Amino acid sequence: MNYGIALFPSKELQDRANALRMRYDSHYSLIPPHITIKETFDITGEQLPQIIEHLRKIALEAKPAVIDVYKVDSFAPQSNTIFFKIREHETLTFLYEALHSDPFSPNFKYGFIPHLTVGQDLSDDELADVVGRLKMKQIEHKEVIDRMQLLYQLENGSWSVYETFRLGKDG
Repeated sequence: MNYGIALFPSKELQDRANALRMRYDSHYSLIPPHITIKETFDITGEQLPQIIEHLRKIALEAKPAVIDVYKVDSFAPQSNTIFFKIREHETLTFLYEALHSDPFSPNFKYGFIPHLTVGQDLSDDELADVVGRLKMKQIEHKEVIDRMQLLYQLENGSWSVYETFRLGKDG
C-alpha cells in the first residue's frame, strides 16, 4: 500500500492555497493543501507497526516545524507545478533527513525544496501566465506546525490520514 508523510498547515494557509488549487491543481480533490516531508513509499501491512514506532521516535526528537512562505515559484521546466515556496529551516530539514534514513529509503531523485503545491499539470502557456501573475502578488505567511501525518492512498487515488504524530517532547 502507498503511504506518505506530510504536514498540514493552518486553515488560513489552506484557504489561501485552495483559492488557487480549485482552479489550477488537478489533485485538488485528492488531498488537502500540505507540505510533503516524505514522498510516496510502498510498505506492507506487516511493516506498518515498525514504521509507526519509528515515526513516534522521530516526532519525539523533532521540534515543531517552522513554516515561512515567502513567494510563488514553479519547478519549470522539469515540471509544470506552481507552489508557495517555504524558507528552509532546521526543523523542516531535521524531519526530511530523519524520514530519508533507515528504515526509510533515501530520495535520490530530488533535493529537498520545502513547498506547498497550488497548481500542477498545467500547459506550458497556462503555467507561464499564472506564474507571471502570481509572482506579482506578495505572499507572506509564517506559522509553526506541531503535527505530522502518516497518510495512506485509497484506490481512487485520494489520500487519508492514517495516524497523526505530535512533534516535540510535549507530544
